[in-house]
Amino acid sequence: MAAGMSAVAVAAHRSAVKDQVGAEALQALAGNPAIRTLFGEPVALDEAGGFAVWRTGTALAVVLAVWALLAATRITRGEEDAGRWDALLAGRVPVTTVVAHHLAVLLAASLLAGAAAFAGLAAAGATPGGAAVHSAGLALCGMFFASVGALAAQVFATRASASGAAVTVLGIAMLLRMVGDGAAGLGWLRWLSPFGLTALARPYDQNRLVPLLVLLAAGVVLATVAAVAAGGRDIRGGYLRSSSGRAPRIWLLGSVQAFALRRLARPLAAWSAGVGAYYLLIGVLAESMTDFLADNPHFADLAAQAGFTGLATVRGYAATLFALLAIPAGAFAAIRLAALAADEAGRRLTLLLAQPLTRTRMLTAEISTAIGGVIALTTIAGLATWTGTKAAGAGLSLSAALAGAWNVLPIALLCLGTGTLALGWAPRAVTLIGSLPAAGGFLLKVIADTSAWPTWVGQLSPFTHLAAVPGTTVNWPATLMMAAIAALTTATGILRYRRRDLSL
Repeated sequence: MAAGMSAVAVAAHRSAVKDQVGAEALQALAGNPAIRTLFGEPVALDEAGGFAVWRTGTALAVVLAVWALLAATRITRGEEDAGRWDALLAGRVPVTTVVAHHLAVLLAASLLAGAAAFAGLAAAGATPGGAAVHSAGLALCGMFFASVGALAAQVFATRASASGAAVTVLGIAMLLRMVGDGAAGLGWLRWLSPFGLTALARPYDQNRLVPLLVLLAAGVVLATVAAVAAGGRDIRGGYLRSSSGRAPRIWLLGSVQAFALRRLARPLAAWSAGVGAYYLLIGVLAESMTDFLADNPHFADLAAQAGFTGLATVRGYAATLFALLAIPAGAFAAIRLAALAADEAGRRLTLLLAQPLTRTRMLTAEISTAIGGVIALTTIAGLATWTGTKAAGAGLSLSAALAGAWNVLPIALLCLGTGTLALGWAPRAVTLIGSLPAAGGFLLKVIADTSAWPTWVGQLSPFTHLAAVPGTTVNWPATLMMAAIAALTTATGILRYRRRDLSL
């Protein structure tokens, strides 16, 4: 992904940007606070490499950071909690060495991702110097969050708590970068965020190394602390643990369906807070963004060539940003099914399934609560966008905002269906397979539109068949077709789950 997206962005600059955008338009782009807040400070857009960094740099940094921190908590705290380190740690190898070796592999993987980004930029013809600075920033960002995940795995006694804490750090870091880019007087906040530090390196412009050295030092400190901290705690324990004297919490324990709802509550609250905050910001910036694109039609044309049309109006702008909502909504559905697969692999379902309880009933309870969670998540996004537009004085009604948010539900249902299918056939890959219709479909559409691939390739993406609601009406034939495919894959996954052996 790092190599491919970087190369495609360079190619897009050469085919569409270089001969169309003048110096005045570039200056307007760099000075618009809404653009800076959402996508980062535009730097060196007159060069193909600079344009590629601005267009894909933040997205790739976030993807790499999320992968690194989740992988860190999974292969350290997750494996330890599951008991798969017991025999290893009973020998002569100390836990500090085990954690350090696992963390070293993750750091090497982040370096590999950075090298891939450099290869993609260089292969597409971008200047090597700027490509090296940008790629180093990506790699160091991944290394920083791998260290954050490893440290959280030592502090917290469960994988869920460690992952939640690490994701919270990521969210705060992203917020600091957005505020620092959007408000000129608060630019210093970028020095407190790994995303801000990678931007301060200014690839293809000044190629500054000091911010990267600061990020390297922070990552090294966190990695060292994580390895050392592993030796000062109990095995399968953490520095923070819940009190054994806590009063029992027996709410929603009366049935399988109620327990599925209980399991959903905390993750849904965390996801809703993140998605709601982002779409509140989207609503607040709606008027500024649409005015900018109306005054600079070159950029609206560029966005249209990448598949994002109608950005010059509030409804079109909202429709474009609501399409992105399918990615977190679909990932949320896939992760909820992955949690069930993790419970099975961790043997937490053994006693439950020994009771007179069918696997079909348990799985359908999880699926139904996941659907409810997705509906709640999209509704919150719609309400947040409407609230932001009202605060900014932009003309977007509540019904239009909710319609745009709910329009992505078919793609989220596709993720739920493919996730259920993976639960039946490949339970270790539920998150990856379940997220493909959303994350993979969006990436396929952008690359197909940008690279002028054959039309039939783009048609494979569900985003191609998603109407720009509320700018237009819902594409009901495509919506019903996606819902039917989701129902079919879900039913097939349930049947397979009933018949396969459990990992007990």
